[in-house]
Amino acid sequence: MALPARRHRAPAPWTSASGPARSWDPFTEFQQLWDQMGRLFEQGAESDTAAWRPVAETEETAEAYLVRAELPGLRRDEINVEVEGNELCVSGEVAEEERGPRLRRRTGAFVYRTILPSDADLDKIGCELGDGVLTVRVPKTEQGRSRRISIKG
Repeated sequence: MALPARRHRAPAPWTSASGPARSWDPFTEFQQLWDQMGRLFEQGAESDTAAWRPVAETEETAEAYLVRAELPGLRRDEINVEVEGNELCVSGEVAEEERGPRLRRRTGAFVYRTILPSDADLDKIGCELGDGVLTVRVPKTEQGRSRRISIKG
């Protein structure tokens, strides 16, 4: 990652009881934070058995919650959609192709998880796969739907 060029200014002295004054360098602090984030992501990838996450989005409408995940080239029988408690889990595996030249894409196991709101009707969840996009529709219960209240008087 390319960082902006460092600009030298008069140092802002920070004093502490344990040592002499030192200046604050935001670029060094940013680099340290970037390194820590990289280590966290590496640890997360190792702990999840190297599963990757598909590109996904969630949307709330007046009637339901929609979850869309990009899963190009997969068939319905290669995708698992499960609900456990209030957690929606979309998983599967993309096998490597053995045919000639192809576009590079991720292969191996994938997992996408999201927590569903308490007003989701888990008994009426529906899924549809079309044009490489999996759409999971989770309807809202009657109590969760918004409705217009008339004003009297």
